[in-house]
Amino acid sequence: MADTVLECRNLWKIYGKITAVKDVSLEVKEGDIKLVFGPSGSGKSTLARCLAMLTTPTKGEVILTGENLTRSGVDLNKARARIGFVFQHIWLFHHLTALGNVELGLRQVLKLPKEEARERALQALREVKMEGWAEHYPAQMSGGQQQRVGIARALAMNPEIIILDEPTSSLDPELTGEVVDTLRDLAQKGTTMLVISHEMTFAREVADEMIFIDEGAIIERGPPELFFTNPTSERARRFMARLIKRTRRE
Repeated sequence: MADTVLECRNLWKIYGKITAVKDVSLEVKEGDIKLVFGPSGSGKSTLARCLAMLTTPTKGEVILTGENLTRSGVDLNKARARIGFVFQHIWLFHHLTALGNVELGLRQVLKLPKEEARERALQALREVKMEGWAEHYPAQMSGGQQQRVGIARALAMNPEIIILDEPTSSLDPELTGEVVDTLRDLAQKGTTMLVISHEMTFAREVADEMIFIDEGAIIERGPPELFFTNPTSERARRFMARLIKRTRRE
């Protein structure tokens, strides 16, 4: 049986009078591909940031390979280095090449020697088919290529899990395909991932489990076929109908 890589128990995130994440519990095992989806403003991105401990939960626990990251005294910088995070908006440093962007964390966070960091960064770029763009700057790349560099940056750190927060939301359909193909390749290699996305083709082909969130809470979860054939909740049924209609239109 696969080991649990990341889990949260009874997780809450409250901002004043707004509850962004409401009593969420989930578990990601080694090699799992979990896809989280739901309406805009449903708390998906906040959940992703809490799981990566980029945002501190109000209540509940986040546990990474047995270590409770919400306990006092935990070295969060060290813990965050074990979780790859790919942002919705492509946060590359525009004064650095693709290689420079991927090397940065290896040099500054992991303190690797220059040559080792370079080789590891090149390998990560190779995995996302961007090695040929290593010396190009972000302004010279398409949005899809920039996002693949962002994925390489996460991969290079050799994380235990990669969390991707709507990695295709700012891309047009053609460029979205590039990123989805990259994620499909990573899934085939056994990369453990939690993906916030509405890409239904990827969900149906690759995800082990889909998790539907609305108003900060998990409404329904199950294998992709459940959502594509007969979601049990009315909210999930309506949302899936809209998504499938939009996918056919595109």
